[in-house]
Amino acid sequence: MSFSPLAFAMSIVAQASGPAAGEETQPVEAISPIAGPSEISVDGVSDWAGNAGTLLTDLAIAYAPRLGLAIVVLIVGWMVIGTMIRGIKRLLSMKKIDPTVGNFLGSVAGMALKIMLLLSVAGMVGIQVTSFIAILSAATLAIGMALKGTLSNLAGGVSVMLFRPYKVGDFVEGAGQSGVVKEIQIFNTVLTTGDNRTVIIPNNAISTGVLVNYSTQPTRRVELNIGIGYEDDIDLARKVVQDFIDADARVHKDPASMIVVGGLGACSVDLKIRVWVDAGDFWPVTFDFNEGLKKAFDANGISIPFPQQVVHHMHEKEPEITSAGA
Repeated sequence: MSFSPLAFAMSIVAQASGPAAGEETQPVEAISPIAGPSEISVDGVSDWAGNAGTLLTDLAIAYAPRLGLAIVVLIVGWMVIGTMIRGIKRLLSMKKIDPTVGNFLGSVAGMALKIMLLLSVAGMVGIQVTSFIAILSAATLAIGMALKGTLSNLAGGVSVMLFRPYKVGDFVEGAGQSGVVKEIQIFNTVLTTGDNRTVIIPNNAISTGVLVNYSTQPTRRVELNIGIGYEDDIDLARKVVQDFIDADARVHKDPASMIVVGGLGACSVDLKIRVWVDAGDFWPVTFDFNEGLKKAFDANGISIPFPQQVVHHMHEKEPEITSAGA
């Protein structure tokens, strides 16, 4: 039995206004014209109040157990949901899952369970939840269309948290930006660049675009291209480079380093140098090799030519000028 406020109000009005057409009526004594309307209105209000009180008492007797049970279910259910959420977060923490993912999953699970609890309690007290669910669905659709960009970033955040293409502390490049991941939020990813700028990238852009993660592999390859003059000795240049590589303890022996002639340029013989180092030593080794090899080539008389252009000037002989009378 569900409670309808409209039916309740109509029943009270019907009882207060008297019998309907076709019903038997009790004889009513003639009212003296001297009598004021206050006597009639007081009796009507008294009858209406008595009928209303009776109906309210009947409703209280009928719905009090349901209402009390619904309140108990709401309180107990809320406490159980809180315990379940804490258990889920503790379980994810034991599985060594990132705290950001644990908090996000716990919040989503808690929200879903609380909505289900509220709908169940509403059904217990006699509220029709079917229409409420339809209205909620329509509102959700309208909000989703209005917040399409935000929801796409939310979906991107869920994708990042589930598939884990990067984690906090990784050096990544994506959406035209590069830096160290400082925080993975539900809607955005926060990077810190090499010059200490904070860059906030929407998760949709970084999850659907090309992403380069420089921190997933323990080693990286340093590659340098250095040109020497055509008149310089290639074998001597290769020996100078190899000695410089052997003297650096940061360079790995396996895979072995490579020193080859990568090409014959317009002004130089191009040496291609490849060595393997730890990922954290990539930039220090690159900078040190640029400076150290220049000094080593200078010490051994090996030139590093710069682009040159030869211009030939053609001098034409000026015609002799003779006088007409000669």
